[in-house]
Amino acid sequence: DIYYRKAKEEGWRARSAFKLLQIDEEFNIFQGVKRVVDLCAAPGSWSQVLSRQLYLPAKYSAESKEEDLPLIVAIDLQPMAPIEGVIQVQGDITNARTAEVVIRHFDGCKADLVVCDGAPDVTGLHDMDEFVQSQLILAGLTIVTHILKEGGKFIAKIFRGKDTSLLYCQLKLFFPTVTFAKPKSSRNSSIEAFAVCENYSPPEGFNPRDLHLLLEKVGSPSGGSDLDCSSGWLEGPNKVYIPFLACGDLSGYDSDRSYPLPKEADGSSYRSLDPIQPPIAPPYKRAIELKKASAQSFNS
Repeated sequence: DIYYRKAKEEGWRARSAFKLLQIDEEFNIFQGVKRVVDLCAAPGSWSQVLSRQLYLPAKYSAESKEEDLPLIVAIDLQPMAPIEGVIQVQGDITNARTAEVVIRHFDGCKADLVVCDGAPDVTGLHDMDEFVQSQLILAGLTIVTHILKEGGKFIAKIFRGKDTSLLYCQLKLFFPTVTFAKPKSSRNSSIEAFAVCENYSPPEGFNPRDLHLLLEKVGSPSGGSDLDCSSGWLEGPNKVYIPFLACGDLSGYDSDRSYPLPKEADGSSYRSLDPIQPPIAPPYKRAIELKKASAQSFNS
């Protein structure tokens, strides 16, 4: 995989770093951003992008002061290895207390940008995966309503399917501009895409505690919403057209194509690099320990 190889060569923890970089190329999401939150951050490739694009340029700028440095908060249930300029919070994005921790790190202010590359362990059953992923996005939206300032942006991974229009309408309640984007580094064979939500504008009088009640009304006959998304792709005047954009340099690498391995500088065959940062507390760690113990017992 060309992006897997390039990620290790350029020092990224995962190939997904290129997805955020390509989204920024198309939407300029980092412009004017001083406070940003990375949800479901582990192993940290998107946090790396945020550090390199926002924190490090400001840190080494001659005009920049300590108090002007961007603040980056990364949240995940799993711990991850440190990244310069990134504050790590080990917590649950569905818990309001996690939002309070973030706001404390921002000295009472709110975020300019929230990104989320989280996804469940996929089953291969697309309807199931799409549903679980949509619930994860709505969990992310729960914390967004607490920590994102008005006018801010929200980027989240989605799985495209028959209910994509419903998710689109739910996001449109809070963001006037919602575009589903497919970075070039995302394989064509994958159902993933990314919701790029701009200009956060919650409904007048909105209380974050009422989020789920509001979302349930979308598409219902009595919901009163201007966006009727009661079923997949609707017909007639209620039909929903979702903006969908392929982003990334079209002359760049194709994620579904195979590329020949280059020679080393000394003319020798290409040597595969180790991953930049293996997970420090993977959920399969106990399984590895049991396997090693079993092998040692067998050998003895």
